[in-house]
Amino acid sequence: MPKPADTSTKKLISLAPDNWVRWVTGISNLQAREILSGEFQWISRESDVLIRTFSPEWGEFLLLNELQLRYNNKMPRRMRSYAALAEEKFELPTYPVLINILPTMDGEIPTTFTSNLGGLRAIQDYRVINLWEVDVNIPFQQSLPSLLPFVPILQGGNNESIIREALQILRQDENLNQLETVLAFFATFVLESAVVQEIMRWDMGVLRESPWYLEILREGEARGEAQGTRVSIQTSLEAKFGREGLELMPQISQIYDLQRLQEILRCVVLADSIEDVRQLFSGCES
Repeated sequence: MPKPADTSTKKLISLAPDNWVRWVTGISNLQAREILSGEFQWISRESDVLIRTFSPEWGEFLLLNELQLRYNNKMPRRMRSYAALAEEKFELPTYPVLINILPTMDGEIPTTFTSNLGGLRAIQDYRVINLWEVDVNIPFQQSLPSLLPFVPILQGGNNESIIREALQILRQDENLNQLETVLAFFATFVLESAVVQEIMRWDMGVLRESPWYLEILREGEARGEAQGTRVSIQTSLEAKFGREGLELMPQISQIYDLQRLQEILRCVVLADSIEDVRQLFSGCES
């Protein structure tokens, strides 16, 4: 039996950790010394990665990486909690970074958590990187293979030639070729499925193995209720098709069967266009 492809966040970052820590912090003289376990008693997620990092100016500290498929309003509190747990466990100061993969229409994303109870304040700053605002040339110019699977959704990455260039680099390195599934999945956000199949030489069933496709499904299914899945449908429609996609939500909000909603979510994730969504939506309802 073939070994499952490792496309985890930890795997992505471990491809070039020194370049990664310099990019996410914007500090050029850092060294990544060790990727640590991000498992705590109450928190364990594949998208959280801790790196023991060294700076000539500040010495050793923890770089906390949180890759989030889409921002939600619980993230500021999570960044505060996770940073505190990391500092307690490893007894090192922490530099938290939140990396959002797909855009939402929630407005400006905060870079600070604050609370004030009876005059006692809690404050946690963190850096925010939105991948849709990152220039597509950066992974090529700064030797950042960790970003290559995300090329289709980077700024300026929504064209076939650039995606083919990223794919060629992945295929030339045995340490990178497992990441094709991630690249293929995000390519479906900007190219027609037929083009993605031709480029990747795969059928769409393979794309369903992408961890980010599964993450979208889990967003709703983990809640175990229809409303949670509706939220995932809404955010997927918004990320892929903008306001035009959101026009379908009044119809979807009238559906209460969880299984039907999960099928609609799968349809939305793999659709090429808003016209396809309307057709697939009808098919899912029948």
